[in-house]
Amino acid sequence: MSAVRVCALTELVQDEAIRVEADGVPIAVVLDSNGDVHAIGDTCTHGEVSLSEGFVEDDTLECWAHGSAFSLTTGKPLNLPAYEPVPVFAVEIDGDDVLIDPNVKKEV
Repeated sequence: MSAVRVCALTELVQDEAIRVEADGVPIAVVLDSNGDVHAIGDTCTHGEVSLSEGFVEDDTLECWAHGSAFSLTTGKPLNLPAYEPVPVFAVEIDGDDVLIDPNVKKEV
């Protein structure tokens, strides 16, 4: 399988997350304050809620329900109550298209 288009780069707002699906896999896509695009699993490993509804700060995405923050680069939780990481996906930018392959996890 190869990367699929999940959104346009122009759809992303700095320091906010959006929820997309790639082949049925829910993914949170974030444009950070440095202009880098990140893609992590959208489901919090603690509470089974959408991380894309949370808060972006620096290089983290915080779950809105219970406050666990996940690293955008490693997927690791940085505080409790979550203790399991979320997957991190490699992102490709092709012109204005954001491409992600949901079957290939990013090496961290």
